[in-house]
Amino acid sequence: MAEAVAPAGAVLLVRHCSAGSADRFAGLDRLRPLDGRGRRQAAALADAVRAEFAVRSILSSPYLRCRQSVEPLAQAAGLPVEVAEALAQGGAEDAALRLVRGLPPGDAVLCSHGDVLPALLERLAAEDGLALGGGPAPCAKGSAWVLTMAAPGRFRAARYVPPRA
Repeated sequence: MAEAVAPAGAVLLVRHCSAGSADRFAGLDRLRPLDGRGRRQAAALADAVRAEFAVRSILSSPYLRCRQSVEPLAQAAGLPVEVAEALAQGGAEDAALRLVRGLPPGDAVLCSHGDVLPALLERLAAEDGLALGGGPAPCAKGSAWVLTMAAPGRFRAARYVPPRA
């Protein structure tokens, strides 16, 4: 009888919550905050994640909207939000992949952008055989992909969780 492999944890890849339109924000895009809908999404995300996962670390793009998307979770879990430039908008796909592959065992939450996450998911699908449902991976604002680790740095399953608010 084959021995069951216990998962090493889960990684949640979160697309930042709603922050309005970049065209309508007068300041630097890195400083664009969440809007009202985004704040509701962030609160709902925190509740949903805490109900299902024992989060050990929270990493975020340095962009304000990403940090604000995971701050309610960080406060509820008593964890800091670690800023990771590898998750920044327009970032290098290889840097994000190295970051995800280098995570220690345990549940981690990473918040990034609509250009970074689909590219990262496609690489993980190609390299680890993750099934993403065919076609481009959905990545709505406030949504998450739950990746189940088979071993540190390797993933065996992925499931999409649409925004909750």
